[in-house]
Amino acid sequence: MARKTGAESHSSLVSLADEEKVKDVLVTTILDLWEVVNNLTRLRPSKKEAYRVSIFGSARVPKGSWVYTEVARLASALSSMGCDIVTGGGPGLMQAANEGARKTGSRRRGSSVGVRIDLPFEQDINPFVEQAFQHRTFFTRRHQFVLMSDAFVVVPGGVGTVLETLMVWQLLQVRHLEYQTPLILIGKMYAELVDWARKHMLESQFPLANPEDMQIPICVGTADEAISLIRRRHASWKKQHPERAKPSSRVQGENPNRR
Repeated sequence: MARKTGAESHSSLVSLADEEKVKDVLVTTILDLWEVVNNLTRLRPSKKEAYRVSIFGSARVPKGSWVYTEVARLASALSSMGCDIVTGGGPGLMQAANEGARKTGSRRRGSSVGVRIDLPFEQDINPFVEQAFQHRTFFTRRHQFVLMSDAFVVVPGGVGTVLETLMVWQLLQVRHLEYQTPLILIGKMYAELVDWARKHMLESQFPLANPEDMQIPICVGTADEAISLIRRRHASWKKQHPERAKPSSRVQGENPNRR
């Protein structure tokens, strides 16, 4: 890299009194930082310890409800296969999934993961998370879900859960995620969501999506159907990764430092 002369360096200085040039410097710098982030996210670990399944669901469902019990059973079955379970780390169905993962008694740290967000009304991470990641923004949190996960399972949830679901759907649609990554939606509410999208987005006069886009989410009625789908995908993944890494004390490729 050529070194700037004193005159060139001096001419590139920007006075704080020049608001337009200051704005230009800030915009350019921020865009350059995003480029750094984009390049870093291209990196992937050469080996993976386990198949990771993110489970999205409501923070409001109480322990003891049949939905909580089913989600815990779902996560337990997936963990028994050797899958890591990744959730938002909060209460409700996130806790149910982490609890189910812990019940299998996995000796490998990091098999029950929580990716948290700072919220004034949800301060504590649930007690079944073995490894926690903390974020200040929803953007970085959702990005980590995408980077970590080999499959997504969606259980009943509210606006946040639907937002996460639609984000993954869109990333699969535009091939920013491997197209074969499962996006499994459990329950009637999601079948109706996909029916709504099919009805309004494939309207013949002004189609807003392609028919194949509606095939991306896999809608099922029960946890057992989701378990069966993940079992098949997990078996395929194991054949593609015969070099399985030895267990370690950290989820490989991730840094638990605060974002």
